[in-house]
Amino acid sequence: MSYELTGKLLIKFDTTQRTETFKTREFVVEKSEDINGKLITNFIKFQCVQDRTGIVDRVNVGDEIKVHFNIRGSKWEKDGKVSYFNNLDAWRIEQILQPNKDGAPDNDYLEPLDTFSSSSDEATDDLPF
Repeated sequence: MSYELTGKLLIKFDTTQRTETFKTREFVVEKSEDINGKLITNFIKFQCVQDRTGIVDRVNVGDEIKVHFNIRGSKWEKDGKVSYFNNLDAWRIEQILQPNKDGAPDNDYLEPLDTFSSSSDEATDDLPF
């Protein structure tokens, strides 16, 4: 199941090589909302894994972003003690456009930052409509 959250990119951490074949990168999004007249701010830490660690490179700290993510839960046992933990695995980031100088937004969102464009040779469309 996929989830999404919109907020301000607060921190980008460096990529960490966890094992020889596994790497992660974490980032934090600040999410503020008005709940019954009180402004509540949450700081949500996400991780990207493997080939997705670069999706944070194209956004800047302070940008409003929309993060698409999955929730992963794990069980860990050591010395007879059992622990559980969760990860928010980000797999796509969209940068939200800010309003232009006259206050009107250009569009709702930029292109998703993990979209790959095809070459012109592959762009031939042979659909009948």
